Amino acid sequence: MKKVAILGSTGSIGTQALEVISQIKDSFSVISLGAGKNIELLKRQIKEFCPQKVSVLDKSDADKLSVEFPNVEFFFGENGLEQLVTDKDVDIVLVAVSGKIGLKPTISAIKHQKNIALANKETLVMAGDIVMPLAKEYGVEILPVDSEHSAIFQCLNTGASSKIKPKKLIITASGGPFKDKPLQEIQNATAKEALNHPRWNMGRKITVDSATLMNKGLEVIEAHHLFNMDYDDIKVVIHPQSVIHSAIEYEDGSVIAQMGIPSMHIPIQYALTYPKRITGIETESFDFVKIAQLTFEAPDFEKFPALKLAFDAGKKGRTFPTVLNAANEEAVMSFLDGKIRLTDINYIVETLLNKHVPIENATLEDILSIDEKTREEAKQMIEQLLCSR
Repeated sequence: MKKVAILGSTGSIGTQALEVISQIKDSFSVISLGAGKNIELLKRQIKEFCPQKVSVLDKSDADKLSVEFPNVEFFFGENGLEQLVTDKDVDIVLVAVSGKIGLKPTISAIKHQKNIALANKETLVMAGDIVMPLAKEYGVEILPVDSEHSAIFQCLNTGASSKIKPKKLIITASGGPFKDKPLQEIQNATAKEALNHPRWNMGRKITVDSATLMNKGLEVIEAHHLFNMDYDDIKVVIHPQSVIHSAIEYEDGSVIAQMGIPSMHIPIQYALTYPKRITGIETESFDFVKIAQLTFEAPDFEKFPALKLAFDAGKKGRTFPTVLNAANEEAVMSFLDGKIRLTDINYIVETLLNKHVPIENATLEDILSIDEKTREEAKQMIEQLLCSR
């Protein structure tokens, strides 16, 4: 029986992971849960899965919960997440928190030789040059949970192809809610419209990133680190049906793709059960006749400049991806709060990337310092935008 720690248990990926585990309880035990402020949902999860340890964002919530659940050990804050992942009983850590908060617990888990099911893009975008070598040093597997990276991972582990490096990685994107909208409509889009994703049920931040295609840009950077591929060999293709989740192309022109209905249950389950496949949670059977038609098109970099910004930051390397991530995260949160326009996100990210002076061979401390500085600069830009309107 694998013992699992779930960071971000009340979020979209975390709740779906628990749905998966509820169907395979004979093989998995949830011994730790990390959550934020959704305390009512967390209470229900504690009652159902009986974890030994739980971490929340605020100390006051931890104190109240410890009275209600005296048999559970409670922690709080970012250090609380690290307490969960360093537990000697943990076999695998699902990192499903959103944002930079996932970085330090992931590094701590690796140093304690815990395998990682990674659903937190920011960890590799910010510090892929640190995380991946560290995982290799400690003999830890980084198992991708994002549907696109899981698809590539599954294709790479198919028969004889597992021993051959592919020529290209092909990452698919639905195109989001504004794929066919004019630029003027995108500029005036509301948060409600941006959150109306046509295919996937995701958290608020990642859904906005999907609307701007920044999410796909972050996935490109993540794929570069996960699969050791040059950026020129990673392609993005718009595929509105979200049936082909990604593909790999070999030197001889052969292409292997992973297909399935749009469901995060499958990649979550595969990461947890790898290298096995099990029935687990029931999903709709794939029906070629019902799908009927698959379409593809090139991304529009002029209408969705965030994707190009991410490619450029990735190719420049060093600490540019850290700036990209921090600036985008702050701008997205401000958009969701109604402070800025959707297109202002790209303006803020591009401005801060252009003024950034990169650091060579950055340490974790360097990365965290740049992250903090970029966020402050982004907040200043947001205030200036508010004052000018």
